[in-house]
Amino acid sequence: MSSQTRPRSRTELPDGSARGRSTRRASRPSSLVRDPGPALPRSRAAVELLFGPVAGREFAVRYWDAHLETPSGGSPPAYTLALTSPAALRRMFLPPSELRLAEAFIAGDFDVEGDLEAATGLAEHLRQRLGAPGLWPRLVATLAALPHGPAHARIMAGPAAAHLHGSRHSLHRDAAAVRSHYDVGNDFYRLWLDRELVYSCGYFRTGGEDIHTAQRDKMEHICRKLRLRPGERLLDIGCGWGGLIRHAARHFGVDALGITLSEEQARFARERIASEGLAERCRVEVRDYREMPDDAHFDKVVSVGMVEHVGLEQLPRYFATAFRLTRPGGLFLNHGITGRLVSPERGLVPRITQRIWDAGSFMQHCVFPDGEMPPLDRIVTAARHAGFEVRDVETLRDHYARTLRRWRERLEQAAVSARTLVGEATFRTWRLYMAGCARAFAVGEIDVAQTVLGRRDGQGRVAIPLTRADLYAGLA
Repeated sequence: MSSQTRPRSRTELPDGSARGRSTRRASRPSSLVRDPGPALPRSRAAVELLFGPVAGREFAVRYWDAHLETPSGGSPPAYTLALTSPAALRRMFLPPSELRLAEAFIAGDFDVEGDLEAATGLAEHLRQRLGAPGLWPRLVATLAALPHGPAHARIMAGPAAAHLHGSRHSLHRDAAAVRSHYDVGNDFYRLWLDRELVYSCGYFRTGGEDIHTAQRDKMEHICRKLRLRPGERLLDIGCGWGGLIRHAARHFGVDALGITLSEEQARFARERIASEGLAERCRVEVRDYREMPDDAHFDKVVSVGMVEHVGLEQLPRYFATAFRLTRPGGLFLNHGITGRLVSPERGLVPRITQRIWDAGSFMQHCVFPDGEMPPLDRIVTAARHAGFEVRDVETLRDHYARTLRRWRERLEQAAVSARTLVGEATFRTWRLYMAGCARAFAVGEIDVAQTVLGRRDGQGRVAIPLTRADLYAGLA
């Protein structure tokens, strides 16, 4: 490529002027004319080690003194990475890990102006780049020369404030983990969930629905899949704020019981049930699914967004319990986020990098303590071993990406109220988690599946039609 056609990059100075340079020169710390101190060239050197030369990036970087690095010659960058102090990069990447980077965002060491969802893709880029031979010594030396700044608080506000004790997925610990997320406060969830407070993947028939329509259609879709009939008994394991059981009782005439581990959710659900005149057909209990009575039986059982809290090792018990609770001939619909098996990296350096980066640590520490996303094949295997037969599987990955984008848009529109209710740290935690999950669903890193399972009766029958035609009958 000739020098005349080489891509150009642009460095803007605090006074608004710009100096054009070739890609190679633009990325050199010494090329900045107005250098206010050693932290700036060292930070620029660290940024180049982390993200490559300016011209090859898809985003801009603005330093604390308003210096701006942005690639030119193409489309505008999707976002700007704004570093708020000379200590920002050290606090973001020393030591380099997913949790360290997330904590730095939550603490305000850096911000993202523009497409936050696209910016979350940097985490995977960094994980791969940190495995490059010889990068670690240079990066650590460069970051170590930057100012320290105050230490991060290891436990942030909101869900990360959970202090979990006891064996993983014991009754007591599971209750504490669930409450740490859902007891942030009903008023907070009202800001960005739909009117029914349904906190799971919506169902978009056209793609353009608002969140209220998408969640109503999701509840309708689930009830139709369960082939609910008037007078049937329905159990909702992990019922949340009770939206699904109220929909099923109101529109399908069932007698519904919902169980949750969250006192906040149960209180809201009971208030709604009473105000809507559904007390004779709906009730909610604060109960672990493992504590359901031995003689409890239901025509249909449903679990939406609950299996992620169960734990991989507890899947056999979870499905065995659901099988026991489902009457012969009945159906169980399991709706949950599914992950993928992560194989260990090959080679010493990639294995060390994988261990240090600790992908998933942000969600574990700051959002869903003890949460696990079982691969779909493990769900199916555990269900079959429990005695169920698989009658239908539908993945809704694209629907969840849309759902999360609707949620984040509503949360950001209510930013002032959210900050007042839960504080800046929790507000930023939720924004980051929603953006990261939306991207993960959009690119296929995670999925969500509805699995309809049948318990055969003595004649081998299950209450399900021969085709899916009834699911869509009468829909406009």
